[in-house]
Amino acid sequence: MKILIVSDTHRRHENYFKVLEQTAPLDMVIHCGDAEGSEYLLQEAAGCPLTIVLGNNDFFSNLPREIEIEIEGKKVWITHGHNYYVSMGTELIKQEARSRGKDIVIYGHTHRPVLDIEDGLVTINPGSLSYPRQDGKRPSYVLMESGTDGKLCYNICYL
Repeated sequence: MKILIVSDTHRRHENYFKVLEQTAPLDMVIHCGDAEGSEYLLQEAAGCPLTIVLGNNDFFSNLPREIEIEIEGKKVWITHGHNYYVSMGTELIKQEARSRGKDIVIYGHTHRPVLDIEDGLVTINPGSLSYPRQDGKRPSYVLMESGTDGKLCYNICYL
């Protein structure tokens, strides 16, 4: 299984399209919000199922605020993150993920990539493909893949 994780595209799709080309074929795309009304375009381009949540800039959208799914037997919680004050740190979102019994939490909002594996919880933020804010300001995304043993691997990737 090969999953592309993106966030905070903010109606700038050029890099999203490039990443889709570079990473195809995909089994799923996860978008952590702030698509700003582009969810149908993002879905069409993906060529596979798209899971997308509501971001703080997704005005007038009926997207879900959070989604809980299972991937390769792992319990996954997807949220934009702004309701958990992720700009101030990841302590609250990690605490919430643990209280919900999740193995993986995926969020966006900060435009900075994060991959943290600690005490059985995987915390992922793909950063932003459109407006990166980390040092170097390179557009980023995460690839989640399962190996032949079914174990998930995670990689922060840059354009």
